[in-house]
Formats: sequence, structure tokens, C-alpha cells
Amino acid sequence: MMLDSIENLRAAGFGGFETVHSLRDSRLAAVPASPGVYLVLCVAEPSFLARSSAGCYKGRDPTVAESALRQAWVHGARVIYIGKASTSLRTRLRAYLAHGMGRRAGHWGGRFIWQLGDSAALLVAWRVELDRSPREVERELIA
Repeated sequence: MMLDSIENLRAAGFGGFETVHSLRDSRLAAVPASPGVYLVLCVAEPSFLARSSAGCYKGRDPTVAESALRQAWVHGARVIYIGKASTSLRTRLRAYLAHGMGRRAGHWGGRFIWQLGDSAALLVAWRVELDRSPREVERELIA
């Protein structure tokens, strides 16, 4: 599956494509309470912040050096994070967004996006997975 455009992602069954900001405002109303996978997409080259907006997790500060962010960034990539929700996309994304707002949450993966200059403008897309393990699908997407 090609993860290079919104059109290809829609053709692969992904929906949503809502900004982090709109998901927060709507309290994730459109996100299904079903298992699945989700993607975070960036549509423009980012700026990097010196400090992460994310909350600490198990006593660990999520902030990394700007140089580490620049080294990890893949220029031209649209999908910048792939995640799974074993039971509920809505619950998992709620934890992810809460973490990005500085709240304590059980979510450490994908923390680099909370050090992007306009993380509220990032797009989130999701796909319900009823017949396959979200973990298996996540691994395939990452590969």
C-alpha cells in the first residue's frame, strides 16, 4: 500500500483526515470506538520546537534535542506516525491527544510530533480493523 497521498489512503479504506485541532474540539466525536489503525499526516515541512508540549510519561520528559528531530525527519513524507488501537480508536486517540496537551496519559509512542511547530494542524486518519489484528496491520504499514 502506498502511503504517499491522501487519495491512496482513502482508496485503502482510511477515513477521518481531521486535524488534531478539530478532533480536540469535537471531543473525537467522529472517531469510531472500534479496533483499528491510525495515521498522523503532515502536509507541510515542519518547524521544530525546543520543548515538547507532551506530558511526562512514567517520569520521562518527551523532549528531545532539535538535532535529533531533524535527523529523524524524512523530507517529503506525509505519514509521520502509524499507531494501533487494539480495542477502541477513540480511546487510543484520546490518550494520544491528551499526551500532546501535556496531560499524563498512557501513550509514549509518536511523542516527536508534539515537538512540531503546528502539531494542531496535523491530520489524523483511521481505519477500523474488525477482521485483522490492528498490531499485524500496523506492522505491515510500518514495513
